[in-house]
Amino acid sequence: MTRTEPALTFAFEIRAEVEPPLHIGHGSGERTEFTPITGGTVRGPRLTGTVLAGGGDWSDTRGDVCQLEARYLLRADDGTVIDIVNRGYYVESGADVYFRTAPVFRTDAPAHRWLTSTVFVGLAHDDGGAIVIRCYSLD
Repeated sequence: MTRTEPALTFAFEIRAEVEPPLHIGHGSGERTEFTPITGGTVRGPRLTGTVLAGGGDWSDTRGDVCQLEARYLLRADDGTVIDIVNRGYYVESGADVYFRTAPVFRTDAPAHRWLTSTVFVGLAHDDGGAIVIRCYSLD
């Protein structure tokens, strides 16, 4: 068996347009919010399309660590609807920001089934009214 080091290959970028977060509640040292997703785009060498309105991002913040779980739909340029669940972390420590996700996709469309059997890593950043996630396949 040959072992190789994993490599990341850029697949596409998701630009999810968002509304301001809605406060849900808080407990001892915790804040829970929901951020509605209102649309957006998907652009890259492996997938292009749009982000459909109606999904959202649930976040739980404890101290400096924000745990995220977003669920929304993408529509590929060929009309295929793709479900995405994107979990990750946002941590702000001074000037440094760690914003990483692990998107998982569902579809039965043959042209896009590769999404359902690929591990992805997302490098994200806030772009004022949009969350931008550069998705890399783990090869």
